[in-house]
Amino acid sequence: MNSEVATICTIRFANKGAYMSYLNVDPSIHEGDYVIVETPRGIELGQIFKANEAYDPSSAEGLTFIMRRADDTDLEIQRRNEDDCKEILLRVQKESDKLNLHMKIVSCEYTLDKAKLLITYLAEDRVDFRELLKVLASLYHCRIDLRQIGSRDKAKVVGGIGVCGLPLCCATFLNEFDGISITMAKNQMLALNIPKLSGHCGKLICCLKYEDEAYSEAKKELPRVGLRVKYEDETYKITSINILTQVVRLENPNSVVTLSYNELDKIEIINVANKGNPKEKENKESEE
Repeated sequence: MNSEVATICTIRFANKGAYMSYLNVDPSIHEGDYVIVETPRGIELGQIFKANEAYDPSSAEGLTFIMRRADDTDLEIQRRNEDDCKEILLRVQKESDKLNLHMKIVSCEYTLDKAKLLITYLAEDRVDFRELLKVLASLYHCRIDLRQIGSRDKAKVVGGIGVCGLPLCCATFLNEFDGISITMAKNQMLALNIPKLSGHCGKLICCLKYEDEAYSEAKKELPRVGLRVKYEDETYKITSINILTQVVRLENPNSVVTLSYNELDKIEIINVANKGNPKEKENKESEE
């Protein structure tokens, strides 16, 4: 194959919510088509998400070519494999329970050619599954890949609808999980209600990270919550800042004042030497 006439296609693997890039030399392949590719897991069927994009050859190092377009036979094989895996999942769980392995089987998936069976599971601790592996190898006569995953990976595999009403990010486009901390929620001035800030996986929702940088940038030129300030000859404390409405709230025992960003030059910061909120520093959480 001549890489000089190749384009790049982005391929999505439906059951994994993952995207991978491949080189393509077949101009008849378009978005939405199913193709056969080789992945680190084996021979798999994927769907073209973006087709025939131009690329810089230096940026395509390490990419492999699409093997071919999938035909009706390939699609039927994929459907049968998925049906078989529904039964296999139940059987693997049953065999695991017999061996008292304390595993929760999450998913089973064949590669297209059935050369490998990939099984994911949840467990509190490390599991010695050597005996289970022997049983499964005798039943299915292929290479067995047992992989322990975390709660976020489970949510990615199982999928679902988020609090926003859309499919879970992890099941659609997120391929890697970044660290999410409660500090991000504080930075966006969200109510620290952990159940409401948690996703299907039980961890803090990934979307806390999406706007964190924008909030951090927007707050650089603003006084911090907790500062004592003087406004119209009275002393107040800054109790909240709303980045979206651009309003700062000042309070003292006698009154409450709200100022727009344009009016901030009217206040005088009293405790300049202690701009940071001590409680904010004390409560800083480590990333999950």
